[in-house]
Amino acid sequence: MPQSLVKILVHVVFSTKDRAQSIAPEIEPRLFAYIRGIVKNSGTRMIIAGGLADHIHLLISLGKNDISVLIGEIKRSSSVWMKEHGVSRFYWQRGFGAFSVSQSNVPSVREYVLPQKEHHANKDFKEEFRSICEKHEVEIDERYCWD
Repeated sequence: MPQSLVKILVHVVFSTKDRAQSIAPEIEPRLFAYIRGIVKNSGTRMIIAGGLADHIHLLISLGKNDISVLIGEIKRSSSVWMKEHGVSRFYWQRGFGAFSVSQSNVPSVREYVLPQKEHHANKDFKEEFRSICEKHEVEIDERYCWD
């Protein structure tokens, strides 16, 4: 085959450093628009973004790109952007979670990501992340998970 075709859908989750409540509701839409631009400029596509003041969820169609390089660029650039927009002590946590999603599950992941504020009325980020890891059969070492 002379052509390489790739579609890898990934649900990405990461928090602010120490789960600081740094993402104010009024800046969230602009932050997600900025992240969408980073993703697009890397040759990938962001399907949906959502989150709370202390973490975000992204559903990304990755293509041929390396997920760790893309997430590193999202974190670096958006952290600088947040500081330029008045959040002087803004940092993301060091790690991230990235979980595969089949095309047939995109609607359910979209429905999970969009109502994050309602979802977190009953579950904090740590509980949610543990649950996602368990669902995807990913073992976590909590000594290194919560910076």
